[in-house]
Amino acid sequence: MNKPFKILGIQQIAIGGESKERLRMLWVDLLGFEYKSTFVSERENVDEDICSIGRGVHEIEIDLMQPFAIERKPAVHQTPLNHIGLWVDDLPKAVTWLSEQGLRFAPGGIRKGAAGHDVNFIHPKGNEAFPLCGEGVLIELVQAPPDVIAAFSV
Repeated sequence: MNKPFKILGIQQIAIGGESKERLRMLWVDLLGFEYKSTFVSERENVDEDICSIGRGVHEIEIDLMQPFAIERKPAVHQTPLNHIGLWVDDLPKAVTWLSEQGLRFAPGGIRKGAAGHDVNFIHPKGNEAFPLCGEGVLIELVQAPPDVIAAFSV
């Protein structure tokens, strides 16, 4: 297939739990990831610490997520591996083309993500209208900034 976009690499891995503090103890205190910022969205039911390892285009985020309200959806703490994020060189073209192929996206469309990049989520489950899906995994497509695109083009 001739695709009008290219997946460049892993941008992030998001891990959910009932306690961000316990997640931070493992990923920051014990494993040495660097805390960068916090993102809170009542609408998306998430209180999230953004951590990373590596530098520049080789930086990978680990997003440590706990629910804003544990009884509400989305339940970001279930399952513990919440989602993976993939850099893409042209997010609007990717979403259009993948939708035309029958891939189901989660509600919300393209929007700003926690790290400030435009994002869109591939739904983990298909339906009649869009039978293709993440096969049980929530996948975030993340618009790569120019330096990341250039580095992966080599």
